[in-house]
Amino acid sequence: MKRVFVLFAVMFIFLACNSTSAQNTNDPKVIEIDRSQFLELVYNYEKNPQSWVYEGNKPCIVDFYADWCGPCKALSPRLAKLAKEFDGKIVIYKVNIDKEQQMARAFGISSIPALLWCPSKGEPAFTQGALPEDALRKRIEEFLLK
Repeated sequence: MKRVFVLFAVMFIFLACNSTSAQNTNDPKVIEIDRSQFLELVYNYEKNPQSWVYEGNKPCIVDFYADWCGPCKALSPRLAKLAKEFDGKIVIYKVNIDKEQQMARAFGISSIPALLWCPSKGEPAFTQGALPEDALRKRIEEFLLK
């Protein structure tokens, strides 16, 4: 009888945890995009090769990464945390350079992670490396949301 009770208790906890995570589908997150989405949401470099024309309605960060990259893996949870913290103020995208090699070449990405910072108005900027969370936050506040 005691085993049955323990089994039911474990099943209840498992089901409760799964239903909670299923309810949180609207959590802000880092959004993986491909080339066509980048052209639509960030910058259409084919249509405007000579001038920067931002396509978004909120500032954004684009993380150029690869699955095999250790520093990219270290940066990922920091960006996810900041996506939640700045929900509604900025958007954070990520582009897999192994899948989007043409885009990586178009932007001259030679080292990853590389972050493209796109304010709503003005010119974008690039940073490279897995920046610490406080440096990312400062850059968001001072460059994207100024």
